Amino acid sequence: MSLKTINLPQRYNYLAIFLTLDCNLRCDYCINCHGGINGHRKKEVDGREWLKGLNRLVSRPDLPVTMQGGEPSVHRSFIYIINNLKEDLNIDILTNLCFDVDNFIKQVDPSRLRREAPYPSIRVSYHPGYMDFDSLIKKVLKMQKAGFSIGIFGVLHPRTKDHILETRKKCIDLGIDFRTKEFLGEFKGRLYGTYLYPGSVNGEKNKKCLCRTSELIVGPDCNVYGCHHDLYSDSPPVGNLLDPDFQIRDTFRECYKFGSCNPCDVKVKTNRFQIFGHTSVEIKDIREIKD
Repeated sequence: MSLKTINLPQRYNYLAIFLTLDCNLRCDYCINCHGGINGHRKKEVDGREWLKGLNRLVSRPDLPVTMQGGEPSVHRSFIYIINNLKEDLNIDILTNLCFDVDNFIKQVDPSRLRREAPYPSIRVSYHPGYMDFDSLIKKVLKMQKAGFSIGIFGVLHPRTKDHILETRKKCIDLGIDFRTKEFLGEFKGRLYGTYLYPGSVNGEKNKKCLCRTSELIVGPDCNVYGCHHDLYSDSPPVGNLLDPDFQIRDTFRECYKFGSCNPCDVKVKTNRFQIFGHTSVEIKDIREIKD
């Protein structure tokens, strides 16, 4: 029995599909572990279940499903999901490119991962100290030559910022799209990142608020979450893609965790059109929690 379609709110900006929260790397600054939270061991559904859930979505050409993690390619059905997702859903991938690119090139049509957009469809994260740069470059150039839309992103962590900028220049000289991202989180007692709501990240104490997301955030078990904090923690979901009755409620929800927000939710960033000034969530009515 096919499930009812799910229409996405017009104002939604991103479809975050976390195939897994597991990863082949263990970077000490991983944003998935912000605040000491580690959701790497969440249950994962198989490829057929993912397709049942994802193929319900009614999206737009400029709003792809973005497969990510963790490292999405460690999911056992990674390529199967890509090749069997309904054609009117565009696909982007966030990856560290740990997989066998020769096998990927053989099995995946580059046109399936290419669309009109101001950024690459495959966005590779470079993690100095945890991966070999020369090997990464060879893989990217090979996929680029095969026709894939691909580029590299590096986080400007204070410890490796100079190296990232040097690496960016090398990549540009090689014809590789390399972009940098702001480091989010704490380093040596200082909080890094540009956040719209003061006190939302690493706040002195939690407050209550009303919060509304502009993203569909789907965890490895097909549970849908109201924010990244809830995804990575043990917070309850707002629904599940495999629930026949699930539909998106585009509404403000009461929250008691303002102050423990995940940086990804409240950072000021570009939207899918690369226009700066967007945040993933909208927060209002921030107030103290009374005993």
